[in-house]
Amino acid sequence: METISLPAVPLFILSCFSVAQVLADSLTAPVNVTIRELKANSGVVTWDIPEGDPVIGFAITQQKKDVRMLRFIQEVNTTTRSCALWDLEEETDYIVHVQSIGTNGPSPLSQPLLFRTPAEAETPTSKDEVTMEEVGQANQLRAGEIIIIVVVLIMWAGVIALFCRQYDIIKDNEPNNNKDKAKTSSECSTPEHPSGGLLRSKV
Repeated sequence: METISLPAVPLFILSCFSVAQVLADSLTAPVNVTIRELKANSGVVTWDIPEGDPVIGFAITQQKKDVRMLRFIQEVNTTTRSCALWDLEEETDYIVHVQSIGTNGPSPLSQPLLFRTPAEAETPTSKDEVTMEEVGQANQLRAGEIIIIVVVLIMWAGVIALFCRQYDIIKDNEPNNNKDKAKTSSECSTPEHPSGGLLRSKV
């Protein structure tokens, strides 16, 4: 039976610790990989990460079925669990794999996700039609704004006209008030005493 010499014991313990550390830091493959918001030319891949995995990014491989060419997407320093796929072809089968990225490297590949893009709508809305609709909405907004401005101007004109009318009435009444005051003052006074005092007889 072989015995381990004393100098080899620390090395053996260190190697065991290193193996345990690598196993602890290893990542598991993403799960629940699905495709959402699938359209003829785009889609969104989502996935879940097992709890406790120190993930700092993700990597996605995308390829057409029965075609060897791959598209590779990678992003680090993120905790997102989704990725948009673009430039897809309509009515085409695709295969997608997802990997988690950690400080010690990527995880194994996820289970393959197979999906097929739908066909485009038979009567897609053209850019010209959208532009004309937007122009019509803009014209309606402008017409509404013009109506509001006209109503406000009419209201202000009415207020100004009412103010001018009241001012003219007040101005016309001022001479009459002055005449009435002068008449009242003359009636209360006498020729001997313009100030309006009474004559007293001398005894």
